Parts: sequence; C-alpha cells; structure tokens
Amino acid sequence: MGSPLFKQVRRALGFEDVAIVPGDVTINPDQTDIGMDIDGCHLSIPVMASAMDAVVSPRFAVLIGKAGGLGVMNLEGVYARYEDPQAVIDQIVETPPEHTTEVLQRFYAEPIRDHLIGRRVEEMKGAGVTCAVSLTPQNTKRFAPVAVEAGADIIVVQSTVTTARHISKSYHGLVFSELMEQINVPVVVGNCVTYSAALELMESGIDGILVGVGPGAACTTREVTGVGVPQITATIDCAAAREEYLRRTGKYVAIITDGGIRTGGDLCKAIVAGADGVMIGTPFAQTREAPGKGFNWGMATPHPALPRGTRINAGIKGTLQQVLFGPSSRTDGTQNLMGALRVCMGMVGAFTIRDMHQVELIEAPAIRTEGKVFQMAGRI
Repeated sequence: MGSPLFKQVRRALGFEDVAIVPGDVTINPDQTDIGMDIDGCHLSIPVMASAMDAVVSPRFAVLIGKAGGLGVMNLEGVYARYEDPQAVIDQIVETPPEHTTEVLQRFYAEPIRDHLIGRRVEEMKGAGVTCAVSLTPQNTKRFAPVAVEAGADIIVVQSTVTTARHISKSYHGLVFSELMEQINVPVVVGNCVTYSAALELMESGIDGILVGVGPGAACTTREVTGVGVPQITATIDCAAAREEYLRRTGKYVAIITDGGIRTGGDLCKAIVAGADGVMIGTPFAQTREAPGKGFNWGMATPHPALPRGTRINAGIKGTLQQVLFGPSSRTDGTQNLMGALRVCMGMVGAFTIRDMHQVELIEAPAIRTEGKVFQMAGRI
C-alpha cells in the first residue's frame, strides 16, 4: 500500500520549455500594432526598462522613452541619494568581485533625498517623455507623493514578492486603494506570480502587474530562498486573473512579464502567454548607453542583511537602437527585439498584442535538442 499523498507538485514551464504554433493565416509584419497601454498611458512599443541603477538613469529613460518604450528609474537607488550618481556607479563597476556586495551595501546606506527625487523627475519630464519611477512598498507612502508632485506619470511599487495583504508590526502598512486615491496616477505593482495574488492586487485598484519572481541574470532569489515560478506559467496564471477581473469589472489591468527575457523569442513567448508587455534589464545593461557600462545588479543586491542578487559583467553588445530595432549584428535573437515581435505576429496572423494572447503555445523540447548543436557551439 502506497504512502498517503502529502503534496502534489505542479509542472511549471519557462521560456525554453515552449514554442509558438504558427497561424492558419499570415499577415505582413508592417501591418502589426505592437503598442500597449497602462491606464491610458500609451507606449508605442511594449517594453519597459527595469528599475536597476546600472540600466535606467534619467538619460537612459529619455532615450527609451523617445524610442516608444518606458524607462523605470529606481527612486531608492543612487540617483536619489547622490548629487553625482554616475561617479558612484563607476566605483561599483570598478570594485573587485569579492568586495562588491559590501561596497553596494555601503553606497546604498546613504539617505534618499527629496530634492534629488524632484530633480531626476524633472530631468526626464523636461525631455518630454513619460516618467515612471519605482519604490519599494515600505517607502511608497513617503516618497510617491514627492515624485508625483514633481511630475511623475507612473508609480511602480516593486519588491521581490508583493501581495495585497502584507502582515507586519507597523500600525498601518501600505494599502494600495488608499495610495491610488492619494496620488491619482497609474500604479504598477510587482512582483507577483500567482493567480490568487494577482487577482487580489487587481481588486485593490492598481493598473498594472509585474510578473516574475526568480528569473533574470542578476537575480539569485531562487538560489537564496528557493522561491520562484518559471515565467511562462507565471504569466499564464496572472493573465488568467486579468481576464477574470476584466469580466467582473470591465477594467483591463496590464500584465508585464519582468525578468529572464534575453531574446526576441523569449519576448514573443511572454506575450503569447498573456503579457501585454515586458520589462527587460540585462539586455539593456549591455547597451552602450547604459550607465553601468556592461555591468548590472538587482534592486535586492545591496540588502543589508540578505542580499539576493549579484553584480554581473554582461559586457557591451550594441546600442539601444540595435537591441530594439536593429540592424542586428548577431544571429542569436538578442538584437532587433521589435523586429522579431513583428515577424512573429506576422507568422501567427496577429494584428495586435491582444490578438497574440489567442495564439497557441505548445510544450516543446529545448531548441538545442533540435539539430542546433553547431549553432550553439559557434554562435556570435
């Protein structure tokens, strides 16, 4: 007689585990509309740059904003702590690997300064782009109003795992419905990977959800804590919550897959899984325009007690223009991401991002098992 069942383990899928099925009808890629909306804020490309200090400076936010996307600046990073943030980033980059974490912890111990929040927001708004800034839940009530008063258009409330119900010893924690009333701009919340948590967050009135716990080149959450869900399954589950919330209320909440996206194929799979857009970190850190000069580290890397991330040297592989729109000098799918998206949409007959949500995904062997051994060995 077998042992009684204690727990069932559900199979979860990542980008390498699935493939997109071609459509019965194809269309010209130039007929596709790849725009996305966050509560009326329109982006002409469905791409956000991660709130990492080595990725999004005010200058980088302006560049990606003019390209049609959205750069999210980390308000708890060096830009709101130092008058000369680039000098700090340069020191972090030049630090030997064995001392990186302690140096990060020291630099991020400086206080956040209200006047620098205002200055950075004004630098972005002055260039005429949509301004998005990121805060952790514990600092949102204090600093979000400062950013909005300075002109911020979107507030992103982000931590490794965010829920609508957080139990703490504080008298009154962050309540998203109260925040929405206070600041009156779109609020995107992350990160989340389950249907139930996503639905509860939507019921609090927020406008977008970042999906992803554990993926990403600079993240070590799964190694340190064991927590995480592969991105295809996480996106499908959170998109299911979006559809249920839309059915109940008529409000459409944007789903943004955040982390682990390296190639055009990854991006397309995320959208077919239900994402309205994606958030990308390390591929942008590899651009010539990024402040980290090819290095990158996550928001949780400087944590004073339990760092969950590492500084990585990803190298510089091209320009922001090449990553987003080409022309590509590489054959591995890491450049011309928007071209890849349009071509994929043409192959499956999808005119819009919403059309992509109806396309079939199949579980498939990793591509390296399908005759690609020579490509993998000699890829540039």
